[in-house]
Amino acid sequence: MKTLTLRVDDSIYEMIKLAASGQKRNISNFIEFATLEYLSSSEYVSNSEMDEILGDAELMKNLEKGREDFENGDYVVV
Repeated sequence: MKTLTLRVDDSIYEMIKLAASGQKRNISNFIEFATLEYLSSSEYVSNSEMDEILGDAELMKNLEKGREDFENGDYVVV
């Protein structure tokens, strides 16, 4: 286990403190919980979601076309 020092604005601290209290957690545990919740829900898809994406033939065709267009220089990512 690692120790993390975190500086936050007083108003943000109060929001974290209130949220932790509402979930009957200490602040450290709430920050760990909230971080894991954010990372697992917004950065990754579940296996079932990925299976659904990969099983959608039309979506996969459109994604492949978009990749080809990008590689051909038809679009620029900004």
